[in-house]
Amino acid sequence: MRYDTAEISLIGDRAENQDRVAVVRRENGVFLVVVDGMGGHADGRRAAEVASDSLAETFANAPRQIDRPAEFLTQAVLRAHTAVVDIGDGLVIEEKPRATCAACLILQDQAWWAHVGDARVYLLRGGEVMTRTRDHSHVEVLLRDGVITEDEVAGHPMRHYVESCLGGESAMPELGQPDLIKLVPDDVLLVCSDGLWSGVPDDEIAASSVAGGGLETWLGQLSDRAVAVNAPYSDNTTAAAVRMIDSSGASDLIGAT
Repeated sequence: MRYDTAEISLIGDRAENQDRVAVVRRENGVFLVVVDGMGGHADGRRAAEVASDSLAETFANAPRQIDRPAEFLTQAVLRAHTAVVDIGDGLVIEEKPRATCAACLILQDQAWWAHVGDARVYLLRGGEVMTRTRDHSHVEVLLRDGVITEDEVAGHPMRHYVESCLGGESAMPELGQPDLIKLVPDDVLLVCSDGLWSGVPDDEIAASSVAGGGLETWLGQLSDRAVAVNAPYSDNTTAAAVRMIDSSGASDLIGAT
């Protein structure tokens, strides 16, 4: 199995881009990271930068054989959380930098992911959402309890209020992790900030992933659409994606590695 990857980060209608994205490749796998600095708190940009750098560095420096991928992800997120906590040392709680994040680890044809807050990971297969992360937010609780529908999430007045994040308090944040996911050719894994999913519904994200064209083109069009839909108040919009490629067809795809 081989991988085609793409990444993008758009400022949207904000004065500053407080999102960060990283795609780290190694011989037998790839690591996708998206971190969203929380603009309602001090120095969200720095929080996102510190967390993204920490996560990417952890994967880059990991042993070639990662024997316990789920444990590796937990420790990577804990390390990033601690790094963000450290830059807020000495500040009152309201001024401590914070961020949300999502990270996806792909080793050969298997995937694991972790997220904190409302940054998301999607597994797209055949134009459908096979599964996605569930946000650590009050709106997600309302959705789970049947108080609101999926269609009401994007426009809900509390959609930006998260209940778990990196930074702030030193205690480990709530961490969402699924079981091991087995991947097949043409699967797309999408890691994104809320600036993307708040503008494009899940079914449109999934359907567009099989519309043709390269992965980079698809991700760019998807992100541009999210910014346009949310204008003139669009958030930073950031994403990384990987498409699984059958080795026998890899030579026909531009950007395959």
